Amino acid sequence: MIYDFNKKLLHKHELAIGLFYFYKNHIISEIKEGVTLTFENCNELFEIIHSYYGTSTPFVYISNRKNSYSFVPTGHFKSSKLFPNFIGYGVVTYDAINTKVATLEQSFLENETKIFDNLDEALLWVHELIKPL
Repeated sequence: MIYDFNKKLLHKHELAIGLFYFYKNHIISEIKEGVTLTFENCNELFEIIHSYYGTSTPFVYISNRKNSYSFVPTGHFKSSKLFPNFIGYGVVTYDAINTKVATLEQSFLENETKIFDNLDEALLWVHELIKPL
């Protein structure tokens, strides 16, 4: 089954760090090529997330790793504390190196995490997590 993720798009935000697609209970990110993500350069994103989900609407973050970028994984500790309603983190990878990076990154998160090789599988997983709530 192919999930038509454009059907329920609430809004697309283009920030300096990448593109972010907001849906009722999930975000899909596409970070720009060459960006280094830090907790500090994600402040604008955090404000936008808060405006959509507050601290009570459950949401899942899907990182669609189409581009090569770096990040400081310890930022996950800080950002997770901002959103008690953050229930899952999925990563879509397109090569072995990014899969290894995503596997390492999972150790920095206390939430449900999963790695996928395509966006459709990730979106089906979002609905598995959200449906029981």
